[in-house]
Formats: sequence, C-alpha cells, structure tokens
Amino acid sequence: MPKQLTYQDITVGMEIPSLVKETSPRMSAEWAGASGDYDPIHYDKEYAIKRRFSSAVVNGRLKVAWLIQLMTNWIGDDGVLKKVGCQHRRTDIIGDPVTCKGVVVKKYIDNGEHLVDCEIWTENPRGEKTAPGTATVILPAK
Repeated sequence: MPKQLTYQDITVGMEIPSLVKETSPRMSAEWAGASGDYDPIHYDKEYAIKRRFSSAVVNGRLKVAWLIQLMTNWIGDDGVLKKVGCQHRRTDIIGDPVTCKGVVVKKYIDNGEHLVDCEIWTENPRGEKTAPGTATVILPAK
C-alpha cells in the first residue's frame, strides 16, 4: 500500500504524477452508455468528420473524470478532493493517448484545513493543453 501523502510532504512547484489514458472507439462508446451522452461525435469517426472535426473526439466530461482520478490517486485514501474544474479548450482525438498532469501552486491552512491548490490539465501527444483547470485538496497533517 502506498504511503499516504500529507500536507508536510507538499512543496509549491511539486509535480503531480502523470496519468496516461488510452482512448479507443470502444472506450468512447462505453463512456457514452455510462454517461448517457450519445452524441456520435464521440464514437463515430465519419459523423465527426462531417461536423468538421478531424476524427471522433473524447467526451469533455470523461476528461474531467480523468482529472478527478489524477487527483484522487495522488492524495490517497485520507485526502479529500474539495474542488475541481476545467475548461474544454481543445479536442482530444479518439485513438490518441490523453495525459493528465498537474502541479502544486499554493499550500495554506484555512479554518483548520490543510489545503493545497493545484493547476491541472489534460494534454495531447503534441504537448498542447486541451482542458486546463484547477483543483483544491485537503490533506492530513503529520
């Protein structure tokens, strides 16, 4: 079992371990079924191309779920994800891996909570940020 991350372990500028997600038409169709979002641009390449996309594109809410996974993997069982959000700036193409990344930008104590603010984002294989965002976590103190 991995060591629990604590507030004292954190430094501003610390990178969050990356999370790489492989994408496929099947994964996208499964997400459509789970989320109830059946827009064909997410799993039908020909339909997406007719809508002026270069191919089928990853669902934005799926990228949010992956960013949540990035954070909860990092903070461990005793950490709390207090807030997360992102903007969808670029599309990610089905078939390309999506890398979730993050960095610590601030740590502070407020009302007894040991808080850490992070910049988070998804990135395509060309190194472009496709869904930049922020997250705040509460970590246990030693």
